[in-house]
Amino acid sequence: MSATEAVRPEANPRRWFALLFIGLAQLMIVLDITVVNIALPSAQKELNISDGDRQWVITAYTLAFGSLLLLGGRISDYTGRKRAFVIGLFGFAAASALGGAAGNFGLLLAARGLQGVFAAMLAPAALSLLSVSFTQPAERAKAFGVFGAIAGGGGAVGLVVGGTLTEYLDWRWCLYVNVPIAVIAAFGWYVLPADTLSTKRARLDVPGVLLAVTGLVAVVFGCSEAESEGWGSPLVIGALVLGVVLLALFVLSQARAPQPLLPLSVVMHRARGGAYLAVALSVIGMFGLFLFLTYYMQVVKDFSPVVTGVAFLPLTGGVLVSAGGLAPRLLPKFPPRVLMVTGLLLLASGTSWLTQVKADTSYAAGVLPAEILVGLGVGLVMAPAMNYATYGVKPEEAGIASATLNTSQQIGASIGTALLNTVATSATADYLADREPTPAVLKDGLVEGFAKGYAVATVVLLAAAVVIGLVMNAPRPRRDAEAGVDELSAAHAG
Repeated sequence: MSATEAVRPEANPRRWFALLFIGLAQLMIVLDITVVNIALPSAQKELNISDGDRQWVITAYTLAFGSLLLLGGRISDYTGRKRAFVIGLFGFAAASALGGAAGNFGLLLAARGLQGVFAAMLAPAALSLLSVSFTQPAERAKAFGVFGAIAGGGGAVGLVVGGTLTEYLDWRWCLYVNVPIAVIAAFGWYVLPADTLSTKRARLDVPGVLLAVTGLVAVVFGCSEAESEGWGSPLVIGALVLGVVLLALFVLSQARAPQPLLPLSVVMHRARGGAYLAVALSVIGMFGLFLFLTYYMQVVKDFSPVVTGVAFLPLTGGVLVSAGGLAPRLLPKFPPRVLMVTGLLLLASGTSWLTQVKADTSYAAGVLPAEILVGLGVGLVMAPAMNYATYGVKPEEAGIASATLNTSQQIGASIGTALLNTVATSATADYLADREPTPAVLKDGLVEGFAKGYAVATVVLLAAAVVIGLVMNAPRPRRDAEAGVDELSAAHAG
């Protein structure tokens, strides 16, 4: 056997069919981040949830998801990606059913947290299954373009689904809908690649798990409490400092652990590190946009839930065009940072546009252009980021590398939602402090708060474009003309 044959990975003959089920699972995960957004006003009213607590219906999911992803990725590597995929699907479905039946805020919060727990097992298993199924450059670009479109556009799809279910059935169906989706996706068992487990005995890095989880929870809790307590309160400062210290200790522990939860070589690689960073920073702007526009269209513009969902479709269209159409064609021709920086600048243009939107601005002049810009930007960031998230890792570390990308996305969403919601709420309170709270003034106050949140998101996205332009140094995928083996395939072969 030649050296070339030795490194050429064997393609899964049913890989395109497998993509269908993997994509369906990813859609369910991403959809559930935003499907509840549009149902939130109805759930808030029925369950008597305060304005300060409403964000926890979203954050409970993203926080549990993000803080446990590294553990979920490692479990996927240890027990098998295929097995973790199916366990995650059924666990997620059960938690969704519990949330749909919730009779109070506490039970809904617990169910959302459980959804996050099982999503933390499911998401890295899905991405790593995709990574090992598609190894050739052209096919890989197409497959990750589809996956990136789902990851970027699934949130907007969730708003359409959420609006339809809320208006014509009940907000609880925004959770119940996950049950049939999970059952259908579970049939992927028959076409997914078989698990190949390492013969090396694995030991779970318990200290690393505890430090990572508690550190991430503390940081997001601190950002969330800043809304009611203020950024200078001892509780907020204490939580943020504790989180930073714990995460610093986590990094130190990973450098010394014999079998670390997250080998530092996974994140220190500039291509992979750039992909993780790009996703984390881009979703801060993206999820802030989802939250604010949902309330802008329903509360300020008096759109119904279903009209609000439909109003998000241009954003989905932008993602599909960029991630599913442009990115697969451009990625083999340009270094990934070209696409990512362009995408971040488009995102920043969209959030900047929204800072000028007023209560009486028409949808066509205000929201529509911003959605198109953001959709195009998201697709150009997500598709190459997911392609390069597992760039050059060993097969036995594909799960943890995939989990790191998902961790970046979910923690960015948690911190972004908490931070931007805090900024917006504070700005609205300042605006209303010396004004008579008439209906028109209240709407103007909300829009003022949203504008301040969009301004912060714009600054973050512009800074991200600069950082990614400097950090992301990976070349475009190329094929060795003589050997016939592309560098990503060889890297995945270990």
